[in-house]
Amino acid sequence: MAEKLSPKKQRFVNFVHDFTETNKRAPTFLEIMHALQIKSPGTVSWYVRELEKAGALRRSGPPNAKRALSVSETESASTLPLLGLIAAGYPLEAIENQETIAVPPAYIHPSNYVLKVKGDSMIDDNIQDGDYIIVRQQAQAESGQTVVAFINNEATLKRYYPKAGGVELHPRNPAYPVIKVKPGDEFRLGGVVLAVWRVYE
Repeated sequence: MAEKLSPKKQRFVNFVHDFTETNKRAPTFLEIMHALQIKSPGTVSWYVRELEKAGALRRSGPPNAKRALSVSETESASTLPLLGLIAAGYPLEAIENQETIAVPPAYIHPSNYVLKVKGDSMIDDNIQDGDYIIVRQQAQAESGQTVVAFINNEATLKRYYPKAGGVELHPRNPAYPVIKVKPGDEFRLGGVVLAVWRVYE
């Protein structure tokens, strides 16, 4: 698998991949510049060289070919959908989008997806603001597992504890209160957290 990429480099790879899938051809440097708001062709060339070194992109023609870029098979095969933000704090509306992000091949599964963490309520579990989590989509969880939960259509990241009188969602930061799901609340599980990682620019 290609090395872990910074968010900016991953965004570059994602654009090349998604453009190629949609248009059945690779984007030109000019199309990349406009789409990603890059100021010069030289900067695009720098990204391409760096991503070639990382094994995330490859050229299918001469170095100066206008449409020679393609996403490496390993990179393309080792991505999951990045569906948006998840609150590690108070509930936050989940933001869905069409991006993808590279993950270890062992986590590739049709039911898995990635979210970016916003907030610090899970810091005692070493889940920090800006981290990424891989989630297995499922409607049930065991007591004590870290879950993505939806309360009245708002999403949060907490530890799950079913109780006789309902469900409690526990933070891992004493500055935050336990969330107690009330009988009238709409509640469902969006999945169980499988892995956490952070990217250093």
